[in-house]
Amino acid sequence: MTDLLLLHGLTYDHHTWDLLRPHLDPERKVLAVDLPGHGRSAQRPEYPLEEVLEDIHQQVTDAGLTAPVVVGHSLGAIVATTYAAQFPATAVVNVDQPLLMGRFGDVVRQAEPLLRSPQWRQFWNRMLANMGIEALPDQARTIVQTSTDPRQDLLLGYWNDILRYTDEEIKEQRSQELRTIGERSVAYHWISSFPPAQDQLEWLTSILPVEVTVLPGGHFPHLSHPADVARALPA
Repeated sequence: MTDLLLLHGLTYDHHTWDLLRPHLDPERKVLAVDLPGHGRSAQRPEYPLEEVLEDIHQQVTDAGLTAPVVVGHSLGAIVATTYAAQFPATAVVNVDQPLLMGRFGDVVRQAEPLLRSPQWRQFWNRMLANMGIEALPDQARTIVQTSTDPRQDLLLGYWNDILRYTDEEIKEQRSQELRTIGERSVAYHWISSFPPAQDQLEWLTSILPVEVTVLPGGHFPHLSHPADVARALPA
C-alpha cells in the first residue's frame, strides 16, 4: 500500500487530519507534517516555496516514505502539486484548492496594504466567514477552531507569490508543474466542495487526466466527509 503524505492549509497544523486518520488502513504509513511556521514547526523570517518543499522532503526522507500519495488541503494542495513535480510521488490529491488564482488573486493583491497593516486580521476573518466552518459537525468545528494560529507573517509569507507575480505567471508555473506530473504518470485527483469552474477544469484536463470528486459542505471536506475522502485516496 502506498505511503501517504498529508499537508494542511494555511495557518493550520497536522491536527486537521485527525478525523481522516481513523478511516485509513492501519497498515498504511502516514506522515502528517506541520508546514514551516505552523504547529510544531519553527517560525522563519520568510517562507519561500522552495525552502518549504525542501523541509517537507527532509521529513519524508527521515520518515522513510517512498513516492507517497501527496494529499494537500487548500494552500497545502498547491504545495502538494509542486512537491510532486519535484520529488517522487505516486499521486496528488488536491482537497478544495483551485490552482488558478482568478478572483482570489485579485482580492489578495487589493488587500496588500491591509495585510501589511496592524489590522491584517480583518482580512483573515473575512476569509474564515466564507469557509463554512459553522456548518461543520461539532468535533470537526472544534478542530478547525483550535488547530490554527493565524499570523501576519504566515499570510504574507505564503501568499508572497500571489503578491509578486501576475496570474499569467502563476498559471505558467502551475502548468509546467502539471506537465511534469503528467510526464511522470502521477495521478491527479481533485476533491472539491463545489463543482469546479469550467475554465479551471478545461485547463487542468488539457494538461493531464484529472479525477474530480465533489463533496458539498464547505472548505474542509476531509473534516465534513472524512470517510468519503479516505475512500477517494489511491491505494
